Amino acid sequence: MRTRTLGTEGLTVSAMGLGCMGMSDFYAGRDEAEAIATIHTALDEGVTFLDTADMYGPFTNERLVGAAIGGRRDEVVLATKFGNVRDESGAFLGISGRPDYVRSCCDASLERLGVDVIDLYYQHRVDPTVPIEETVGAMAELVAEGKVRFLGMSEASIATLERAVAVHPISALQTEYSLFSRDPEAGLLAACRRLGVGFVPYSPLGRGLLTGAIDSLDALDPTDWRRGMPRFSEENIDANVALVRSVIEVAGRRGATPGQVALAWVLAQGDDVVPIPGTKRRTYLLENIAAADLVLSDEDLVLLDQALPVGVAHGERYPEQTMAAIDR
Repeated sequence: MRTRTLGTEGLTVSAMGLGCMGMSDFYAGRDEAEAIATIHTALDEGVTFLDTADMYGPFTNERLVGAAIGGRRDEVVLATKFGNVRDESGAFLGISGRPDYVRSCCDASLERLGVDVIDLYYQHRVDPTVPIEETVGAMAELVAEGKVRFLGMSEASIATLERAVAVHPISALQTEYSLFSRDPEAGLLAACRRLGVGFVPYSPLGRGLLTGAIDSLDALDPTDWRRGMPRFSEENIDANVALVRSVIEVAGRRGATPGQVALAWVLAQGDDVVPIPGTKRRTYLLENIAAADLVLSDEDLVLLDQALPVGVAHGERYPEQTMAAIDR
């Protein structure tokens, strides 16, 4: 696995990371032993960049990741997040960027993860009631105290990002980006490059749609969180499944899977782009890793660009209430 650098302060990570959320939350099925084995396999294969958050579980995913990296801490670039507030029952209580909340969240994450320092600490969602200068100022204090090495933001607008970097360097912006979610190309990616911020796409497989494995709602477990998302609704899913045909066409020509083509496309968007596909099974992990060696031709890239342009997906990324809470 090759490496890439996020930001201007020298945060070096594997060219592809591993999103750990689904190991503990939102998607159906839990198998802690397989999840830990998946993390171990990722490290064995050179995937050093692990992504979690305090809200996943809630709280249980950080504990799982912490247990999995025990004895292997020096092999890991560990990223976690704060800002989405949940209680022990899992209820969502809002968003907080208050400085005292930032500090308490960091201490709690360090304890759950069983580590002395967090490599990359993200603000998960921007709190519109707290000036970003105050939130990032508190995060910068964590760096000065040695509890955090690098800072990141998630789902932040260009204006917010500009204000944030004026307080402290931001090494990475994490947001959704895939052949189905190309909105960052409308200025956000360029702003990151202008500001010296690396880009970390989550859901680079379109929450599974781009793998070709989901052909209807029946493919999802009744408890699967995606059933409540607009792109998986009855009125949208058939049209979105149809869009994957061009990905399948390229995959067939290249002897790859559709998911590998989708990941290779994201990787081709720049050396400062590091996707974090999530999985909880070793089989899918190894399939994803192989995408790092798949180089798409100019013809492939043109075909995908024309077949899946910006805004082509049917339905928003999240339900209306969740979209309203995203800084735009």
